[in-house]
Amino acid sequence: MTTVQLGMPTVASDPHGHLRGTESFPKAAHKALADTQLRRNLGHATRTIRAKRAAVVGEVDDWEELRRAGESIKADTMARLPELLVQLEEQVTARGGHVHWARDAEEANRIVVDLVRGTGADEVVKVKSMATQETGLNEALEAAGVAAFETDLAELIVQLSHDRPSHFLVPAIHRNRAEIREIFLREMPGVDPALTDEPRRLAMAARAHLRRKFLTAKVGISGVNFAVAETGTLSVVESEGNGRMCLTLPDTLITVMGVEKVVPTWSDLEVFLQLLPRSSTGERMNPYTSTWTGVTPGDGPQTFHLVLLDNGRSNVLASPDGRQALHCIRCSACLNVCPVYERTGGHAYGSIYPGPIGAVLSPQLTGISGPDDVNASLPYASSLCGACFDACPVRIDIPHLLVQQRAEAVAAHTRPTAQDLTMQAMAIAMTTPARFKFAEKALGLGRVLAGRKGRITGLPWPMSGWTNARDLPAPPQETFRQWWSRTHGDTQRSGAGPSTGEDA
Repeated sequence: MTTVQLGMPTVASDPHGHLRGTESFPKAAHKALADTQLRRNLGHATRTIRAKRAAVVGEVDDWEELRRAGESIKADTMARLPELLVQLEEQVTARGGHVHWARDAEEANRIVVDLVRGTGADEVVKVKSMATQETGLNEALEAAGVAAFETDLAELIVQLSHDRPSHFLVPAIHRNRAEIREIFLREMPGVDPALTDEPRRLAMAARAHLRRKFLTAKVGISGVNFAVAETGTLSVVESEGNGRMCLTLPDTLITVMGVEKVVPTWSDLEVFLQLLPRSSTGERMNPYTSTWTGVTPGDGPQTFHLVLLDNGRSNVLASPDGRQALHCIRCSACLNVCPVYERTGGHAYGSIYPGPIGAVLSPQLTGISGPDDVNASLPYASSLCGACFDACPVRIDIPHLLVQQRAEAVAAHTRPTAQDLTMQAMAIAMTTPARFKFAEKALGLGRVLAGRKGRITGLPWPMSGWTNARDLPAPPQETFRQWWSRTHGDTQRSGAGPSTGEDA
């Protein structure tokens, strides 16, 4: 019997800073909000995807039952993850594949680089893989003298523009057609100088560029959407056909997979193949669904390696509630409905996992070192409106996780922050009716600060932590207590209305 040690729950390594940005979310969001072109691009794209998703989800009578089935399968998978991973390894090995275990990003990159070097190749083609973006594999390959070519159109745009992805599904969602045309003219070798920003012409240019790479690359590197433990079958779903080219043409295929992507059986895969396309691209089914099991002599890659990546996932799994974040199937539905993401875009989150699910997953993967850790600000990047839970195809209770992580972040403070002091002051003010009444009167000063604009745009420390990221409306001329007293008199004393005085 094979024994697999996933290791003690440890946080992720992040050798290339892909899980943690350089500044807190409020600071990064402040810059993003000033970019009107970015906001237009994001607003148009997310509105379009939301409308498509709503239309196809409305066609399925048992959509809620499917969501609950997906939730149950994921919960069962996490409960027996080590057992399922061992089963997957046995099945892949029995069918001619090789399985490697990577504790963290450095180990995964080292394994892949060594495998590529072993083939003698100096270039590889890749199909979109969040796991390799997480580890910074492209940077590791470049350092080893290996050129990596992204073949997904959006990923290619991001790579050519030396940018970072800002969305799971549409990494270049922050770019419009005119910007993409400029990128192609500037960075793509041999492109037609008369290239226009017509989508068909842009796609043709990318296709001609990539076709040469597909035909010459000896090594393909892929991610994976799902892995079936009972047969050792892996699956990639995509919309452009580039995935199928990467998975079949090279002599060697290397797949990097986060350990949470395993599902127990083919019947379980059936549920997710219904949930994923409707939630991600607003389609009834994915245009290309590729599956492969080990190696087939004379057909496709003759050498197959599967790298199973932990990189902090055991740490997430150790949290009874937080492990819900590992249920994510990277559909992006929560991003597309989030009012915060729609206005700031993905770069403001710092991590390659943006949006509501990224705000709970990234801090758990990396751990939080203290109040100054930029990832400590991510759980606050939400209005807690609940739209992310309603849209999630596997019913991850993201609002609950966000509140829980906010509480954990406050509890971990070794010294009081401005927010802590503000909340303590509010707690004192709300302890007695007399203090609350006094605080109401003090708030009247806010009208002076707001002036004729009716908005408070700056407050002294510690309240500056709030106004650095948003404006405050001026306090009203009349409080509720004052209104009630004026319109109802002292009815409260006769028991005819709610309390308006000292017993409020």
